[in-house]
Amino acid sequence: MTINLKDQLQHKIDLKTKPLGALGQLEAIALQLGMIQNTLSPELKNPSLLVFAADHGIADEGVSPYPKDVTWQMVMNFCSGGAAINVFCKQNGIGIKVIDAGVDYDFPADLPIVNAKIARGSRNMLKEPAMTVEECRLAMKRGAEFVQKEAEAGSNTIAFGEMGIGNTSPSSLLMHRFLNLPIEECTGKGAGMKGDKLDYKTTVLRTISKKYDPETTIETLATFGGLEIAMMVGAILEAHKQGMVILIDGFIATAATVTAIQFNESVRDNCLFCHASEERGHQLMLEYLHAKPVLSLGMRLGEGSGAAVAYPVIKAAATFLNEMASFEDAGVSNKE
Repeated sequence: MTINLKDQLQHKIDLKTKPLGALGQLEAIALQLGMIQNTLSPELKNPSLLVFAADHGIADEGVSPYPKDVTWQMVMNFCSGGAAINVFCKQNGIGIKVIDAGVDYDFPADLPIVNAKIARGSRNMLKEPAMTVEECRLAMKRGAEFVQKEAEAGSNTIAFGEMGIGNTSPSSLLMHRFLNLPIEECTGKGAGMKGDKLDYKTTVLRTISKKYDPETTIETLATFGGLEIAMMVGAILEAHKQGMVILIDGFIATAATVTAIQFNESVRDNCLFCHASEERGHQLMLEYLHAKPVLSLGMRLGEGSGAAVAYPVIKAAATFLNEMASFEDAGVSNKE
């Protein structure tokens, strides 16, 4: 009888010099890494993180406590190496690229940023769909192209971050539509909306949801999404196509993943969900995806920060699988 790869991986994990299951979730991660890479000896090579930035017309309605200018200001911070995502990537040897998917700002020509601007932000969903289907498709295509370049450069492990004032609103709407959950369960405080302000945000999103009835996945993403989210959806789909390990960050990245899964269910197989965000609704998406997050640190920053922080833990799973001795190797007696 032929033993399949999953059984072979489990056998290799079980024969390491430890009690069965003693490395807990690391064992499940090691098994998933082996299945993604179709090998008994998975490796994480040249990890990279793409940060997609864009503005959102819905921010004009006051659904975030921060002004839209913070989007371009934070992009400048990314480019100068001063943000959380920069320091975590530097610490863990992760390459980072900052991509302008649709920021409402003209960046200096010498800034270390990839210009992929499709528009100067999405439109105000209270008045019209966030994007046209054509803009949405173009964003997805460009996201895929960035991943192709990373794969060609030797990366087999990729993470995605985002920056865009107001982007929890499109993420909540996409979650609401694809998971068929009440908008109240999908809407959280984002960058700091509380009390009456959170109620107002929820009311705005409910009004938007009732305004439109898109039929297809691409129409839903174009209607309720954002340029950076659409770019991330295309990137996730391409990363799966390339057989890469995909490190998923928090609420917004998970909403992009839920969207990508509407296009291709098997995307889920390549995704490791790096942390449980404090943003309301993220836990519900993780439950929908049957995902056990690697970390639970009370983070809700975005930028890809949870993925960068979780990376050493994921790497540890590959390391023990490849380097830890088996009972036979070590001459240690196994249990009867």
